[in-house]
Amino acid sequence: MTTPYEVAVRAEAELGEGPTWDAAAGRLLWIDILGSRLHTYDPATGRRTVRRTEQHIGAVRPRAGGGLVLNLRDGIGLLDPDDRFRWLHHEPVPGRRANDAAIAPDGALWAGTMRYDEAPGGGTLSRVTGGGTVEVVLDDVAVSNGTGWSPDGRLMYYIDSPTRRVDVFDYADGRISGRRTLARIEESAGFPDGLTVDAEGCVWVALWQGSAVRRYTPGGELDRVIELPVPLVTACAFGGAGLTDLYVTTARVGLTDPPALAGSLFVVPGAGKGLAQPVFAG
Repeated sequence: MTTPYEVAVRAEAELGEGPTWDAAAGRLLWIDILGSRLHTYDPATGRRTVRRTEQHIGAVRPRAGGGLVLNLRDGIGLLDPDDRFRWLHHEPVPGRRANDAAIAPDGALWAGTMRYDEAPGGGTLSRVTGGGTVEVVLDDVAVSNGTGWSPDGRLMYYIDSPTRRVDVFDYADGRISGRRTLARIEESAGFPDGLTVDAEGCVWVALWQGSAVRRYTPGGELDRVIELPVPLVTACAFGGAGLTDLYVTTARVGLTDPPALAGSLFVVPGAGKGLAQPVFAG
């Protein structure tokens, strides 16, 4: 099934990623990882802002007290409501950078990393509390990517992109167990990248080199495909006042002849119903 899309923001992001609805501000946050840029977009007014970050940025999420938490190359940073920056956790590792991140039901940040050369085992997935305590949860990761929780908070979905799998864990009290496979992405469809979970418990997965977003049921069945006019589809999230519009980021990095819309932010109006997302407890 193909659903009509619109171009929300025409852009040339090198590696557009991490769309996140900031409910308190009524805006969408998204990033360009390799362009070191933090974007905002207000769909009600069309207002956009762009802020350059001092280093590559893997993810951005709202904070409970205002401001933003940033998954950066060298650790976890905080932007305070007055726009001042400070490190919550600073841990530079040569050859490694931040990648996707998500907020768990308890307000902790689950932050992923990867090596620039994408070496197997070079990345991690860590749980970061509001107080700055960091615990490495998975330490044998290549490209840590999409992470999300079921509507009841009892399951966590996770993607390590080169595995071509969407995995699911049991989740309780900040701990995961019982890893198993929800869905496998066939080679011809590209690699799974970012994900989001909707109010029905279905998992939407962006497909890098696949020109599409797929929705899988909680049982792992493919039941919907949204095709896009660019090959590098990176991540997706529901936004807008009713959380019914699906925003999709894309990239153009490495393309010798990129399509005109590569690197733009797309939106699929009325695609479904998203879940209100927790904010970082720090």
